[in-house]
Amino acid sequence: MYKVVISDSALNNHKENNMKVLITGGAGFIGSNLAEYLLNEGHSVRILDDFSNGRRENLEGLQGELEVIEGSIEDAETCKKACGDGVDVVSHQAALGSVPRSIKFPELYSQINLHGFVNMVNAARQADISRFVYASSSSVYGDSQESPKFEAKTGRPLSPYAASKISNEMFAHAFASVYPISLIGLRYFNVFGPRQNPEGAYAAVIPLFVKHIYNGTSASIFGDGEQSRDFTFINNVIQANFKAMTSPDIKGSHAINIACGHSYSVNDLFNAIKDILGKECSPEYLEPRLGDVRSSLADISAAKELIGYNPTIQLQEGLKKTVEWFVKTYQ
Repeated sequence: MYKVVISDSALNNHKENNMKVLITGGAGFIGSNLAEYLLNEGHSVRILDDFSNGRRENLEGLQGELEVIEGSIEDAETCKKACGDGVDVVSHQAALGSVPRSIKFPELYSQINLHGFVNMVNAARQADISRFVYASSSSVYGDSQESPKFEAKTGRPLSPYAASKISNEMFAHAFASVYPISLIGLRYFNVFGPRQNPEGAYAAVIPLFVKHIYNGTSASIFGDGEQSRDFTFINNVIQANFKAMTSPDIKGSHAINIACGHSYSVNDLFNAIKDILGKECSPEYLEPRLGDVRSSLADISAAKELIGYNPTIQLQEGLKKTVEWFVKTYQ
């Protein structure tokens, strides 16, 4: 079974004892990897998930003090229940992803990503939880032409998904301004790794590439493939979440980039996966998608300064680990 491992050097040998962590969306890709890491470190974990996107098989084999509440962040009472009984910190990963899906179903992104977020923060502050870490997104940079992306210079959102994420950050700032709670938003840049779902119309690009290249079927690239991304392996994201949860003396509201600080084109990505699998194939190029940004590269100095974030796994190593997991799981 794949196991999340973060080196002691990456965490500066800092461990907190006996935390009780609520992870919303804990059966999803990022949430389940975070749950596994926390449980392996001896913390107790409560997961809130309605399993609309999360997968029960992601929780199979997890060992430790784990509780699962099946319910939706759209329900305020469920959020309050999840935050009770001594939860120390909330890790809010529950959300609808996918820019194309948000363009097709914009009302869902308001209901779940925005209204659900407000429900969770409100429940946390009512339960006197003082630290709330949540998943934001690089999509908040929208039409900004700045490169690399700095936290203070966002652009106009290009999709309902992006609008929901920047709205989360605005509500976080408002909550921190009037209540005794600190909120840290992690602007994820193209996270990938084991447990990322390769199925469905809105699957992420890396698991789709692995699936199609491995099976010898046609993989699609939207546009010319020269659009670039700061691809971020899951272990780096887990490190960032843990440090955001445990770093002391952080007050107010912050939003920080979580990435590697290196950018690669989609064509580079396709060829790298092809080389790892030892397959010969060519992609099918399609029209560019609405809402997609051309380039995305993060400046990660703010994350280093605020929480001591230090990405330890770069793209090539992360791709090898990811391909190995997918081949073992789906062959």
